[in-house]
Amino acid sequence: MNTLSSLSTVLLQFAFFYPLTMAWMWMIGAVHYYWRFERRTASLAIPPILDNYPGVSLVVPMHNESANARETIAQLMCQRYPLFEVIAVNDGSRDDTGEILDELALEYPRLRVIHLATNQGKAMGLNTAALIARYEFLICIDGDALLDEYAAAWFMQHFVHGPRLGAVTGNPRIRNRSTLLGKLQVGEFSSIIGMIKRAQRTYGRIFTISGVVSAFRRAALHDVGYWSPEMLTEDIDISWKLQIAHWDIRYEPKARCWILMPETLMGLWKQRLRWAMGGVQVLAKYLPSLLFWRKRRMWAIYLEFLLSVAWAYIMGGVMVLWLLGQFLPLPEPLYIQTLLPGWNGVVIGATCLLQIAVALRLDARYDEGLGRSYYWMVWYPLAYWLLNMLTTIWAVPKTLMRKRNARAVWVSPDRGIQQTVQTPHPPVHEHHVSTKS
Repeated sequence: MNTLSSLSTVLLQFAFFYPLTMAWMWMIGAVHYYWRFERRTASLAIPPILDNYPGVSLVVPMHNESANARETIAQLMCQRYPLFEVIAVNDGSRDDTGEILDELALEYPRLRVIHLATNQGKAMGLNTAALIARYEFLICIDGDALLDEYAAAWFMQHFVHGPRLGAVTGNPRIRNRSTLLGKLQVGEFSSIIGMIKRAQRTYGRIFTISGVVSAFRRAALHDVGYWSPEMLTEDIDISWKLQIAHWDIRYEPKARCWILMPETLMGLWKQRLRWAMGGVQVLAKYLPSLLFWRKRRMWAIYLEFLLSVAWAYIMGGVMVLWLLGQFLPLPEPLYIQTLLPGWNGVVIGATCLLQIAVALRLDARYDEGLGRSYYWMVWYPLAYWLLNMLTTIWAVPKTLMRKRNARAVWVSPDRGIQQTVQTPHPPVHEHHVSTKS
């Protein structure tokens, strides 16, 4: 009984101190990142002039994107960068995405269109574009994304001064904010995703680039074998591939991209389950590689994700024990009296709100009106911690039972309630940058 009591105490303390500790690590790391790197360019509206402007290939794989293709391509053509091309990959779309892209290719000389006969998956679409791209540097976005007109220039600020730089991850911002789920995700992308990327960059390694907007050096991609078609989250996998091969990854918050996100519970569940399964795939795939001392700089982010999985299972166990305790007599060490927050819940809640406030302050200059999201974020710990816990618990067995090396193909996502989209993205300009190289 004493052993059971001690184990129960340790697990409950871990369930409390893990999110508390990580929140403070993220806040400290993010503030340090801002002070050391970000504040130097924070007040700049446009990127500094570069010594040279290497060519850039803007890559956008698409599957059933007829509703977004025209807007996405038109916005890409507004890049304020002297030398670029756009490569759109129609990956086995069942709608008229291919026909729309062919029409746009006649309108925009910079646009090149690739048609894949069947659904090959995003990784294969990216690989195909990378192999035919004219230029050494690739900027990859999703088919529903709107890229800021200065994004290419902000990305290239890093590449021209970093010969061992393999990738730069950008700053996705949420377009659809018409529901509670949409408003919560606006705050999440700042308080969680943006803050974590800043902190991880401070501490040495980034767990994942942003799959919706990132830039790559093609030589680095070639060195690691490009994207893996069997990985459910190609963005997490390529991040690990590059860093294990000693290529650096950076974060550029000024390289913005406006995206659509799920605004239904089912759509959000499917998205977060895929993210969790992709993380579990990475845990399994790269463990053998991390047993070597030369890979030690990846140990911290591997351990952090492993602990997050453990936390999900411990919290799930706590909820199960509480439920059982309502109907069955349990030993004292296993009895959970209530799930309502006591003093520890108040501490975690207050820390979470502080974390959100710090993150929104850091990101406010990149997203007009971002401060209005703070009111809605009071629901974040309840809604998203529960969702992430459940998806992680389910992701582990689902990933382990998945057929080995099975191709990860497109599944059309929930894109939110677009009829009432509130779009803070920059308007598509009526004029376009000259197509002359």
